[in-house]
Amino acid sequence: MGTWPALARSQEAKNKIKDAKVLCVGAGGIGCELLKTLVLTGFVHIHVIDMDTIETSNLNRQFLFRKHHVGESKAKVAAEAVKRFRPNARIQADQGNVKEPQYDVDFFKSFDLVMNGLDNLEARRHVNRLCLAAETPLIESGTAGYLGQATVHIRGKTECFECRPKQAPKTYPVCTIRNTPDKPIHCIVWAKDLLFQRLFGRADAVTDLDEGAGPSDPTQGPADGQSGAAPDGQSGAAPQAAGEQEAEDPSAFLQQAGEAPDAYAHRIFDRVYGHDIERVLRMEDLWQARKPPTALHLADPQLAAVAKQLDSSNSHRQADGAGPISACKATGLTDQHKDWSLQENTQIFLKAIQLFLQHRSQDVGAAVFDKDDDLAVEFVTAAANLRSIAYDIPTQSLFAAKGMAGNIIHAIATTNAIIAGFIVVEAIKVLTGAHEACKASFLMQRPVGNRFLIQPLEPNEPAKDCMVCGTAQLQLTLNTAAMTLAQFVNKVLKGSLSVHQPTIMCDDFVYEEGDDLDEEELAANAANLPKALQALPGGGLKHGSIVQVDDQAQHFKVSLVVSHQEDLDEEEFPEGFKLSGAVPEAQPDTEAPEGTAANLPVADDEDDCMIVEPKTSKKSDSSAGVFSSANGKRKRSAETSLGADTDKKLKLSKPDGDVIMLD
Repeated sequence: MGTWPALARSQEAKNKIKDAKVLCVGAGGIGCELLKTLVLTGFVHIHVIDMDTIETSNLNRQFLFRKHHVGESKAKVAAEAVKRFRPNARIQADQGNVKEPQYDVDFFKSFDLVMNGLDNLEARRHVNRLCLAAETPLIESGTAGYLGQATVHIRGKTECFECRPKQAPKTYPVCTIRNTPDKPIHCIVWAKDLLFQRLFGRADAVTDLDEGAGPSDPTQGPADGQSGAAPDGQSGAAPQAAGEQEAEDPSAFLQQAGEAPDAYAHRIFDRVYGHDIERVLRMEDLWQARKPPTALHLADPQLAAVAKQLDSSNSHRQADGAGPISACKATGLTDQHKDWSLQENTQIFLKAIQLFLQHRSQDVGAAVFDKDDDLAVEFVTAAANLRSIAYDIPTQSLFAAKGMAGNIIHAIATTNAIIAGFIVVEAIKVLTGAHEACKASFLMQRPVGNRFLIQPLEPNEPAKDCMVCGTAQLQLTLNTAAMTLAQFVNKVLKGSLSVHQPTIMCDDFVYEEGDDLDEEELAANAANLPKALQALPGGGLKHGSIVQVDDQAQHFKVSLVVSHQEDLDEEEFPEGFKLSGAVPEAQPDTEAPEGTAANLPVADDEDDCMIVEPKTSKKSDSSAGVFSSANGKRKRSAETSLGADTDKKLKLSKPDGDVIMLD
């Protein structure tokens, strides 16, 4: 065969493409574009896995889906759609989690190539480890707004996905932001991406949070475009469904003909903080394990006086032509670092709406949020804080809210399409044996250096100290008297190292997970999980202990050398431990081109909100209990004791700056 790129046009390459059996993990933003590009390139044997169903907010960029597909499997609908492009394509679609036991090493060995369109870091690590164990090449990808990358990982020839540290994202489902927020950022995203857009943006625009009620939530009404009629035998359901549908109608947020600005502001307040919260309260299942919100109405005693006072005022604090229109100046609340009260947030919310209508009417219907737009930031801050108050969440100052709202990034369909093209190009190189031509391809937001948006780099060699593809021994510093076995498993192994089914061995102590544990082993686990590490059977895990961790399902092994330390800095190590040695601290990738997404987690194909923190500490469930597992159980013997650097890079270097991505 020839050399690249002439090789790509050869008959041998066409035959390789036609005969190759490939696995696509993910059928969301990148996955849809990837499946389309694969079949149009000539790939025939394709297996796609995705555990999610289609939501209304997917439709503006995941072009294989239509409104009538809402609630159906992403993988299956995507497969059916691309078969219309190439009817002879043999596509098997699974709605499932790639971490399920049936997708084991033998499963991965059956493919010539694996291509990831995932955003979940744990799932990506899992796929990476199985590809290494199966010796199946992997092509990873990711997007973040206008940035993106595709990288090739071949065992023994290039670095694996985990050779370099990754910034671990915190992910929050959109349904959490819409219905059950419990963090300030949930409310900021809701105010900026949903409410601001509905009141001042294009009336026909669909935001990431515009979600018609769908079959995924049986307590809500029908999805957009679906019939509101009650199913047979449920005669009483239609009125409620109709009410729910009306609650999601964006036209209800438009100013009506002849409606005064103050009357409109009052109506919107009572709608979003009164009516809509009362609607969510009727979803009783949501509140069985969490505190329900409190509806707010302007007629409430603590707010009635505020509304009347604001209506009677004449915004005398800000004269025309005295600078940018500002609700804070109009109300005298000019301290950006002050946390506003309920009454003050109400003042700013109502006044901001009035000022938009009275002084910026030309923007209404076309406004786009800008963190440098004072009035927009004031509105988002007050709107988010009022929602926070309703849900008993801490409020934010204007300064803090501005920083959070300014870091929200949206997925872009064009970026996904370009990255999908990168993946397929690299796939052809791998399949035709042109490994020397493989590149790590980066897409940048602006041209730099050679004036190209695309920057190809040579793949790095495997890292000798990689804990996955190399030989690694990690140093684990923690308080062995305070951390329990349950916390160790959840925070250190599953949370930080992404181990899926751990087996732990230290001297005579063994802990393992498996579906085939007998009752005695289950009882031993239940008894040991709440115990401090140093109090475990067999002498415990103490200073100087060497802990062997093995995940047979992932073919992953690592040694942890334990150092006991009682006074770990809680601010620097909020999870209560420090991993060092073969695991370098996450830092900007010095070899990736400036302005790329090399060190960013990818945009969420499942329409979750992703928050990337420079010092990520992943919350884990530390409650005692027996952990689930499936494969590779190791039997105990009878004697064994049971037991960023610029604005173009999204300002990742800001110590207090989160980067929030919506897809």
